[in-house]
Amino acid sequence: MIPRYIADFDLQTLPRMKTEVAVIGAGIAGLYTALQASEQNEVVLISKKKLDDSNTRWAQGGIAAVTAKSDSPALHRQDTLIAGAGLCSYEAVEVLVHEGPERLKELIAYGTEFDKDAEGRYELTKEGAHSKRRILHAHGDATGAEIVRALSARVREKSNITVLEDHFAIDVVTQDGECVGVIAMKPDGERFFLEAKATVLATGGAGQLYRYTTNPEIATADGIAIAYRAGARIKDVEFIQFHPTALYYPGAPRFLISEAVRGEGAILRNTSGERFMEKYHPQKELAPRDVVARAIVSEMERTHSAYVYLDITHESEELIKHRFPNIYQFCLQYGLDMVTDWIPVAPACHYIMGGVQTDLNGETSTKRLFACGEVSCTGVHGANRLASNSLSEAVVFGHRIVHRIRELPPLPEIRPLQAKAEKRGNRTVNTREQRVKLQKLMLRHVGVKRQEKGLQKALEELERMQRFYACEHHEIEAFEFLNLLGTAVLTTRAALRREESRGGHYRNDFPNKDDLIWRKHIIQSMDEGVREESDQYDVE
Repeated sequence: MIPRYIADFDLQTLPRMKTEVAVIGAGIAGLYTALQASEQNEVVLISKKKLDDSNTRWAQGGIAAVTAKSDSPALHRQDTLIAGAGLCSYEAVEVLVHEGPERLKELIAYGTEFDKDAEGRYELTKEGAHSKRRILHAHGDATGAEIVRALSARVREKSNITVLEDHFAIDVVTQDGECVGVIAMKPDGERFFLEAKATVLATGGAGQLYRYTTNPEIATADGIAIAYRAGARIKDVEFIQFHPTALYYPGAPRFLISEAVRGEGAILRNTSGERFMEKYHPQKELAPRDVVARAIVSEMERTHSAYVYLDITHESEELIKHRFPNIYQFCLQYGLDMVTDWIPVAPACHYIMGGVQTDLNGETSTKRLFACGEVSCTGVHGANRLASNSLSEAVVFGHRIVHRIRELPPLPEIRPLQAKAEKRGNRTVNTREQRVKLQKLMLRHVGVKRQEKGLQKALEELERMQRFYACEHHEIEAFEFLNLLGTAVLTTRAALRREESRGGHYRNDFPNKDDLIWRKHIIQSMDEGVREESDQYDVE
């Protein structure tokens, strides 16, 4: 069983800090929310690594928002709902498409420099499943890095934001169903209690659940696991987006080859040199990501290959180098020239659509606990995220979170609390070894294609691994493993329960979408177990 707390503590003896708003995570969601909150509150921002080391930094494609006269919120809404395969929250999508443009202006005001053309107009590109060019990008294919640069610089300037780098949030503390702060660990291993009127989880994604991922090492599902242990509801975590085109080359990491490359005209070929996407979807290479990823896996299986090719050699050298300077240079390090060579690619875990369930103000079912960015499940993405909506979602709901925090009453007096886990001896465990085992298990049985037998096998093995909760743990690496383990159990359990295929969840044994039975969400929590919940859907 997953315990309430994964580390022992006594609030009466722990060193204590106090703030009004605690933000955990330093990607776009954490940085932006901290900046917004600091206008009226004292903020402590906890960053697992350095301030500029987050999942956002690796975001290549861009940020989606309506800025062109030929575009409209209605069209952006329609594209998002279609990509979400019937599980988007209509209200959440309405919030995103209408409030996104204003939040984009704030990013620009904070110093983010998006690319412009020779006449000074923002360059807009088009990505998979978008009907219009509405994606703003920076330095070609380094949008995330530019946003992090601008926001982190502003955060460092704010006297009422305390930045705790190289600190790790172990758990949030609850009292009477409310979150009252965070148990955190300093770089030297000392633990302390950060008391806060409001706590915002902005911890990013869960890519390290899988052996192959475009996410950095820090994406260990911390926020989902922390929230679940605190009693918050976890929603739709079976929906995992595998990016279709990660670099597959000996000695190279699974570097993301942005969807924008296909948006600018790249085509997919199998190892026989045949273009194949027209067999799978009328939008070909610009089909939703789940369709493209499964098509690639099918071609790999059919041709007995571990990869396919991405070919943009028919486009001009000028366009390739201008639009994708970082991807071009990265590939060149391994002897691959995008101008002349086909790039070997294969799917890799990229984004989790589900996460910590929130309302339209980013608040979870545990009061005073908020979630923002990839860790959250606002309802925007449904079963499959529309490309470049994630950065917009982070700022739109970060803004709403701050307004909700301002309405909160003062924090009640915090009573003494002692957490003592039941340990079976003083055993330690090689968590790095177990982490690799978990990642391989997830890749094999809970990956792009799934079926009951494999999912059941994975769940049984993961449940056996839960014995490691009873071991002594002191290092960040060990806590990360426990967070991955808890999230893997939730993901596999949900994938086994959903007997259909929809969006980022595909079952070989249930290959069709079933709106009659399964147009609903899978909700999991410590108190309520696993249940299904239906929405009132207005539009497909």
